[in-house]
Amino acid sequence: MRSEPLHRCVCCIATEANDCLAGGGRLKDRCIVLVPALNEEATISSVIADLRMHGFRRVRVIDNGSSDDTAAIARLSGAEVITEPRRGYGRACWTGLQNLPSDVEWILFCDADGSSDLRDLERMVSAASHADLVLGDRRTNRANRMAMTAAQRFGNALATTLIRLGWGHRYADLGPLRLVRTEALERIAMRDRGFGWTVEMQVRAVELGLRVREVPVRYRNRRGGTSKISGTISGTIRAGVVILATISRSFVRRLARRLFHLPSPAARQNSRTAIAASRRYSRAALELSRVEEAASCR
Repeated sequence: MRSEPLHRCVCCIATEANDCLAGGGRLKDRCIVLVPALNEEATISSVIADLRMHGFRRVRVIDNGSSDDTAAIARLSGAEVITEPRRGYGRACWTGLQNLPSDVEWILFCDADGSSDLRDLERMVSAASHADLVLGDRRTNRANRMAMTAAQRFGNALATTLIRLGWGHRYADLGPLRLVRTEALERIAMRDRGFGWTVEMQVRAVELGLRVREVPVRYRNRRGGTSKISGTISGTIRAGVVILATISRSFVRRLARRLFHLPSPAARQNSRTAIAASRRYSRAALELSRVEEAASCR
């Protein structure tokens, strides 16, 4: 004889699990993966295959001026390939965001070097049901931290500390693996076209009051190729300067809003939405008036 309360509990858990899986499937169907790539011919095929194996069928690779066969291999692997010859991580991401299919509701940003363990995407998809921006946190265990270069660890700690001091939000990581709602990304209105892309996104998310979740992900040494940022001293210095400049500009804008009582980004967004709605209402009212006038003349 079975226990009814226990049976109901098990059924509820099973139902919630099925709902979660179904929701994850819907998200993946409405998601496009953007993979900026520069000379990643050694890894791009396996990254695309891994994404597709985990249910992400729409993969868009942005070739950022590769001199190797990255673009050709990506096409052969079943990805859509867009060319952006102007160098810059943010510029490649921005180009990838253009002309998205109308049904895309989520965007997944993923590096092309194979350093992210994509088995953790299921955890990110589950977190997305109650979030606008889901970030992969690489700093949750020692193995992950050891896989990050000293320059990556230093830059990450510096940026997250400055964001905490300037905006009061404690981020754990600025990792490249991130899942964001299309609507939220439109509100963020990204400006950066370089290495400050990830920093700007996270700062703007705080300013707009978006729901942000960080989930543990596994991280490893890149599977091939050479890092364009932390692989060289000049690249590390350049990226560090850009990150500091991005945070400084954002903080100055925030300070100016406080000093001169300017509207916050969220308020400006709400104002623009209200104005647009008012205009639509006025047009509809005018059209209705014309229809009624025409009907009365008959």
